[in-house]
Amino acid sequence: MDINVLPNYDMTDNPTGCCPRFDPENWDGQELHFRDKPFVRAKTRSIAHIPLNMGSVFRKTLRAIEGADAQSDSNFIVMSREKSAWSAEHLFAVDKEMPEMDMVRMTGDFVTKVFEGPYKEVPRWCKELNESIRAQGKEVKQTYFFYTTCPKCAKTYGQNYVIGVAQVQ
Repeated sequence: MDINVLPNYDMTDNPTGCCPRFDPENWDGQELHFRDKPFVRAKTRSIAHIPLNMGSVFRKTLRAIEGADAQSDSNFIVMSREKSAWSAEHLFAVDKEMPEMDMVRMTGDFVTKVFEGPYKEVPRWCKELNESIRAQGKEVKQTYFFYTTCPKCAKTYGQNYVIGVAQVQ
């Protein structure tokens, strides 16, 4: 069992200059095991589940991480979850501590499931992910989603891959 290892995310296949093209092959059905894995936490505001400042928060956070040389292709994931209809939390995997940022450490076991489609499908994906986990004899402790591309890049690529990441017990 590999600890704190993520599937590779190829940052070089990036014709838009924004989000790299996502290859879901290595991400579906993966078991991830985190032990004190460091993440930078960022928060966004929403109105009735519609993000208001996600783009600016992601740009600012990713710039800070890049400026600190704190992330690599082999350690890229942003796990997002809604805290309410008015706010969301986003956890950016990093390779080292960034004292100037809001840091959290995650410990636990996770299972991934790849979805493709519009963001409005998240409630259905949640249900499908939970059913899949229960079928494995496990219980879902917390659910996150990894939005692999922004809406503009998803439109350009013609696919919108979203990874369900369920913390299991």
